[in-house]
Amino acid sequence: MKVLMQIFPLLIAGCTATSPKPVEIRIPIPVSCQAPAIAAPRFATTALRPADDLQTKVRALLAERQQHLAYETRLRAALQACQ
Repeated sequence: MKVLMQIFPLLIAGCTATSPKPVEIRIPIPVSCQAPAIAAPRFATTALRPADDLQTKVRALLAERQQHLAYETRLRAALQACQ
């Protein structure tokens, strides 16, 4: 009985000890880029014919310049998403 009385406080003390807290470790993991595929637009000058007048050709070239700028902006945004 004396042995039990000596061991019992040790058993109870073991239950009151604090358990170790989990430690959160953050490690960056490289992942592949999932940039969306950007389709090339149908540019305005592809529909031009050699017989078209000068004004039509100039308007098509000006429109194509805007199309190129917009396409380049979308490509840059997709590239930026991967960095």
